[in-house]
Amino acid sequence: MTPPATSESLLEPRAADEDTPAPGPLPPAPADLAGDVVLLGPANVGKSVIFGALTRRYVAVSNYPGTTVEISTGALDLAGRHLKLVDTPGVNSLLPNSEDERVARDLLLARRVGAVVLVGDAKSPERIVTLSLQVAEMGLPQLVCLNMQDEARERGIEVDAAGITAALGVDVVSTIAVRKKGIPRLREALAAPRVSPAAVRYPLAIEQALARIVPLLPAAHVAPRALGILVLAGDETLVEWLRARVPAATLTAIEDIRQELRRALHEPVAYVVHRARADEARRVLHGLAGRSGSRAPSTRRIAAWLERATIHRLWGLPILALVLFLVYEFVGVFGAGTLVDALENGVFGRFVNPAAIAFFERFSPWLWLRDLFVGPYGVVTMALTYALALILPIVTTFFLAFGAIEDSGYLPRLAVIVNRGFRHMGLNGKAVLPMVLGLGCDTMATLTARILETRKERIIVTLLLALGVPCSAQLSVVLAMLGTLSLTAALIWLGVMLGVIVLVGALAARVLPGRGSDFVLELPPLRVPRLGNIAIKTLARLEWYLKEAVPLFVLGTLILFVVDRLGWLVVAERAVEPIVGGLLGLPREAAGVFLIGFLRRDFGAAGLYTMADQGRLAPEQILVAVVVITLFMPCIANFFMIVKERGWRIALAISGFVVPFALGVGALLHLLLGTFHIPLT
Repeated sequence: MTPPATSESLLEPRAADEDTPAPGPLPPAPADLAGDVVLLGPANVGKSVIFGALTRRYVAVSNYPGTTVEISTGALDLAGRHLKLVDTPGVNSLLPNSEDERVARDLLLARRVGAVVLVGDAKSPERIVTLSLQVAEMGLPQLVCLNMQDEARERGIEVDAAGITAALGVDVVSTIAVRKKGIPRLREALAAPRVSPAAVRYPLAIEQALARIVPLLPAAHVAPRALGILVLAGDETLVEWLRARVPAATLTAIEDIRQELRRALHEPVAYVVHRARADEARRVLHGLAGRSGSRAPSTRRIAAWLERATIHRLWGLPILALVLFLVYEFVGVFGAGTLVDALENGVFGRFVNPAAIAFFERFSPWLWLRDLFVGPYGVVTMALTYALALILPIVTTFFLAFGAIEDSGYLPRLAVIVNRGFRHMGLNGKAVLPMVLGLGCDTMATLTARILETRKERIIVTLLLALGVPCSAQLSVVLAMLGTLSLTAALIWLGVMLGVIVLVGALAARVLPGRGSDFVLELPPLRVPRLGNIAIKTLARLEWYLKEAVPLFVLGTLILFVVDRLGWLVVAERAVEPIVGGLLGLPREAAGVFLIGFLRRDFGAAGLYTMADQGRLAPEQILVAVVVITLFMPCIANFFMIVKERGWRIALAISGFVVPFALGVGALLHLLLGTFHIPLT
């Protein structure tokens, strides 16, 4: 996508944005960062797979854009040297058009880079050659990795790596990273990266402006010519950086040159720059890349038909319905039914909890100590039972299902299907990616909202994640509770969630200032999910669950225990009983569950599940409780991620809206169910 040109003057102060901090002075490169190796390339080309192969460290690997949203670093041992390898978000250009591209560009400006490993898709080599020309312009040593050679061969695409090596003057290595093919050769080439002599010749007006502006620019870790192109092309993210480094008189001179160039060209400067780079990339690749003319294998033709069908206006919807049905059967029926029953009623109900109760009744001299571990709010009988017997089997099946979907390449196609509907919410189809990721973890999904191009879109998605997208642990319990009701109840819950997301998104799009963005998203090929990828991702996510979520379950139980022992729980329940009992029609003890829901929604959901399992909630009450807890306050980790990404004002505003809105929706649903007497069992 061509970045929009900006007419912002270097001499005019920019409006402060307290939610999205302006890019201030770039930090100087620490001495110990000299010689970093940086992975750079478009989204969804396998950078993270190569990062893992070179460092033996796991990072999220998926078949859709936006996986790497911040830089990841790892140790790289190379020919006796201990280096730092840095994985960056996907970029199409070093003239930033998104936060991801700005993060990658800033890294090259702020660090002493020893080598740039440009990772590209062998099916579209022109994209990585275009990036290679920009890195050459920066004067940084580089080598090119053409990944996914297997997929290129399946499509009859042949690339002459040796010819590109001769044209660019740097090593070009072919790899199939997921199978570790070509990785040893990549390590060999990495030992001696070279600065490419290739250069882009811009139109005369730009070259003349460059000659005038380069002497005025401050020193950076890239060549002055590259910095000059960024300034002339209207890179507004460099405005504050320049103001911090050059005097006012020099800023005036730079701005005069920029404005003269804008008047001299009949097109935006950024557009002319991109066109010149694309023309040079095509010249480099002339005769070195193309289709072989051989017929694709039958499996590839079937995959091509499926790729078209998944984004078809008619066939895409039943395919989506089939995917959702299979996920529900695997997670909601097998995970929340069979596995939970085996662990909760079998392992914990027959062995773990009775043994723990017998142990503390026999050896504990204090009643409070016994209650602390095996009482109504006991660490064993409540926290560990919830976390390990109830939620763990469900999140495991969810992680397996989600891993298969994301590794197959289906998620970007889902973005195409929902794009038209998302337009009504001031978003485009790309927003479905962080929202689907929110079904795994809202905290990380809030971070991936960076792939959206405008501040308005990022705020809307952050709000919808906090309000209507349950994380895996919470969704698991919700599915288990809905499994005890009829299909009608499940459809009502789903309809309320979708209706809330559409309504709140549409209202936010009209209230929030700003603009949306065009929908441009690369569709990766559909692939058969690799069991190794699914297993690694599932194990990594389960490790996160055991390290991050389970301790919070224990903490929540301890808080409940202390509050109950002090008598505060009864007071709190009485305080909110008019809302819980009156507006929502739930039992008084549900008040304590919602109170602890402020710590973690999934913990509150687990408490409601226990009440329903014990028969203390009628079917109508289960449905109301499930709706409210799904829409309830985001967890503590998600709240602080919102603070980090959007600022305190936005975080508090979202929280202040979510809680009363969730209660209001629950009250309305309670009223409607009581009025129309809809059968729910």
